[in-house]
Amino acid sequence: MNTASATVDILPYAPEHQAAFRDLNHEWITRYFVLEDLDRRMLDDPQGYILDRGGYIFMARYQGQLVGTCALIFEHEGVYELAKMAVTPSAQGLGIGWLLGRAAIEKAREIGAREVELLSNRKLAPALQLYRKLGFAEAPLPASEYQRADIRMVLALS
Repeated sequence: MNTASATVDILPYAPEHQAAFRDLNHEWITRYFVLEDLDRRMLDDPQGYILDRGGYIFMARYQGQLVGTCALIFEHEGVYELAKMAVTPSAQGLGIGWLLGRAAIEKAREIGAREVELLSNRKLAPALQLYRKLGFAEAPLPASEYQRADIRMVLALS
């Protein structure tokens, strides 16, 4: 991991982060896919869609700028989804995704989750490599509201 990660702060989401949360995710989603209705609901109202439903959002700050984010979304009792992970291209390769992922997993453990799952797409090879490094393993993919989801990964915590 790059030594730059030592100067990255992982922050809990605050209302003033909404534009950065939206922009960071919009940036990667529209680079590879199209923005879907579920994306819009989460990105336009993270407070209502993620936080008020028992989830968490983390922001990464590097050199004074918000350069990354990820969410831990409550799915059902004991199960959370790691979602909306994004690092702006200029800050990729600095270990920021790893730090965000670890923060989300630590929070999941702290709140007693038994499992964290995620949905992704196989063409996002660097992301899948990161998820494997964080301990996620491929699992059967159920029907999803996301058109782009073609892989599900799970990390058992208990």
